[in-house]
Amino acid sequence: MSAPAAPAEPLAGSRGALTPQTPTTHPATEAPRRADPRRVAASRWVAWLPALAIAALLCWVAFLAKGGLNLGHMTTVEIALTLGSSVVAAVAVLATPAGTRARGVWSLGLLLALCALTACSIVWSVQPDSSWQDAGRMFAFAAVFGASIALARAVPALWPAALGGVILAAVIVCGWALLTKVFPDQLDAREVYARLRAPYSYWNAIGLTAAMGAIGCLWLGSRRTGHAVLSALAYPAMGLALLTLLLAYSRGALAALAVGLVVWFCIVPLRLRGAAVLLAGAAGAAGVAAFAFSRHALSSDNVPLDARTTAGHQLGALVAVMLLLLALAGVLVGFLGPRRTRSEATRRRAGAILLSVLMLALLGLVGAVAASDRGLGGSVSHAFHSLTDPHAPVPPNTPGRLTAIASVRARYWNEALKVFKAHPLLGSGAEGYATARLRYRTETLEVRHAHGYVVQALADLGLVGAALTLALLLTWMAASGRSTHPFNRRWSPWPTLAGWRAGARPAWRRAPSPYTPERTGLLSMLALVVVFGIHSLVDWTWYVPGDACVALLCAGWLAGRGELAGEELAGRERAGEGQEAPGPRSAQASPDGGAHPPLARPDTAGHGGLRAEATGAGGATLHVTVPGLGQLRTNARSAAVAAAAVIAALLAAWAQWQPQRSVDASQRALALLARDALAAEASAHAAIDRDPLSAQALFTLATVEQAQGRTGPARDALQRAVRLQPSNPQTWLALGEFDLAQVRAGSPAAPSPQAAVHELAAAIYLNPELIAPAEISIGNREAITAQNDYVEALRASTPAPAPPARARASKPGAARGPARRARAGGRARRGGRGG
Repeated sequence: MSAPAAPAEPLAGSRGALTPQTPTTHPATEAPRRADPRRVAASRWVAWLPALAIAALLCWVAFLAKGGLNLGHMTTVEIALTLGSSVVAAVAVLATPAGTRARGVWSLGLLLALCALTACSIVWSVQPDSSWQDAGRMFAFAAVFGASIALARAVPALWPAALGGVILAAVIVCGWALLTKVFPDQLDAREVYARLRAPYSYWNAIGLTAAMGAIGCLWLGSRRTGHAVLSALAYPAMGLALLTLLLAYSRGALAALAVGLVVWFCIVPLRLRGAAVLLAGAAGAAGVAAFAFSRHALSSDNVPLDARTTAGHQLGALVAVMLLLLALAGVLVGFLGPRRTRSEATRRRAGAILLSVLMLALLGLVGAVAASDRGLGGSVSHAFHSLTDPHAPVPPNTPGRLTAIASVRARYWNEALKVFKAHPLLGSGAEGYATARLRYRTETLEVRHAHGYVVQALADLGLVGAALTLALLLTWMAASGRSTHPFNRRWSPWPTLAGWRAGARPAWRRAPSPYTPERTGLLSMLALVVVFGIHSLVDWTWYVPGDACVALLCAGWLAGRGELAGEELAGRERAGEGQEAPGPRSAQASPDGGAHPPLARPDTAGHGGLRAEATGAGGATLHVTVPGLGQLRTNARSAAVAAAAVIAALLAAWAQWQPQRSVDASQRALALLARDALAAEASAHAAIDRDPLSAQALFTLATVEQAQGRTGPARDALQRAVRLQPSNPQTWLALGEFDLAQVRAGSPAAPSPQAAVHELAAAIYLNPELIAPAEISIGNREAITAQNDYVEALRASTPAPAPPARARASKPGAARGPARRARAGGRARRGGRGG
């Protein structure tokens, strides 16, 4: 699978890649010159570089960050994305022609506001160190979104490179996931699950990658422009993506893809071509998936490695045959099929046939459900109950999971809503769900996310976070609608006061626009973002950088592209589909002898690219030299925005680095403890200085102090951790176990046993499942230790009861004591009377 041939559409009559455009010349003043073949070939290779760079970046993020749960890997990815995106955005801002409208600014501003709320939630978070880390992730995502907006404004002709890079990255990631199934002994010998989950270590994440890649393959295989070989390769790429989706057993990704397909076929007018790609890929993937589902070694967990290897090789042979057949099908369709648009009658007949087949399939499905034991209404009710019941049985990791309804998500959503009810306005803090849910859970499953963006946002950031998210969604929809117009409607201009008095009102009127290659590509991006959004409603893939960066790249491009200017659209329509209109995208020679990159002016068509001097509110013209691009002319405002972006990125990268630096210092302190106590103590204090919100750094300091015999400072560090995170059961548990150990050792400075009881009881209150009988019965060491410690603390805090009266009377001399006291009392009374 490969990316589109060029970052711009091919010239008319050419089926190959587009070479960079030369400056426009008048035929009367300069005779046409024959292009040098070597320069043409070199320019074609250069045209591939943006798509290859985007694909390489997305693959690097996916393979290094994986599921986004490893702090060290995430820190590297976050810093690289923040700094790299800021540089790209700064260069794009400098290269954007003066006067270009700042599209996408509201969307970016609201995303940054959501980042700021995430960072501010440290103040009230139940897990402030996790909130700090989540703020770093959010700022990295915002940097990617902002860089995509800036690129769309500066070089909109690179949209095929963005879309092609996404497709190429998806094919590489899905191909690697399948290779781990084909060669388990070489690539994934320790895997125990049958479901595909590499490279993310999460099956739903790889399923989402496949679903987004399938949308891209629809565009690549159905477009009428570009090289036919690349369009033919969309067929095996589609089969690869769909097979990966099926072998991941990802129901959420499958549902999201279904919604995305409906959206794509509704808004993109290449339905017959898209249906050919989809049906061919689905047929090939279904055949191979049926073989995999029928083999125990490929569809069951905990299968011996040798059996998995043998079955994997058989699967690999079938995959190779599938790819070869689909490639041949793509070549036949691409080279033998018509390249021009079919007649209206032909397309209507074919569409009617496809719609009839789809309706018959739906009617058959409904009839089968109605003929079942529960009937249609009972089946729907049962399915809804299974989906929303927190106690519904979880389906096993088998192919039957694809048709099951029940899910463990209902439990996570129920817990998230309980957390939201307890913290309705601001939530429990970013990433606070993992800690806050412990008070409400009824199972011992350990999860960090609520498996749903909406419930996660409510639990973490409350109503304020939900309101910001909704505002961000609405502004992005408005911005992306300006560039795509999926419903072929436009808002009429807002009437003046006189027009309003005369009865004029703004209206959303039908205004069909030509489906140029760029508009078709942008609509495909829109469908891809819809797939990601639907899946994020039922899973936590928003936290997986490999998937989130793909959606942010496409969403930012849609928000920043802005209105496709009428002059540009008309020029393209006159030139024919697949031919660039002259003017805005032609490279303009600068007075200094250099050449600016081909820049479009989305909302200022007719200005002819970069102007010689910036005018208006932008300020004086500045000349900025950028390596690889030469000297760019910009104004002071653009230079200030670019400088601010770089400075903000440097500050954000420094903040993103601190949690990992703290972890490194804590590990160094524990490693030095045995041989250099002073150095270990210094490293422990350095860990706290780097991340003063980390309870783990305080635990490390307490360990170092205790190893040196300083129990007082050790207890102070643990008490400090409790004050820092009073809603975290781990801080109370650590302090309670420390105090109980001091009581057990008989230390003179030991606190009272009642203190240990109070601390351990607080830990159990915040996490009742800490001493769950089910965990104790299966030998969970943490549960057994907590139970024993709490019982021991209770016994130590309870005074020994006085022996009963009967027991005292049975002892020798016990009966004589009262008699002596009685005789003594009688003598005292007699003496008193005689006195």
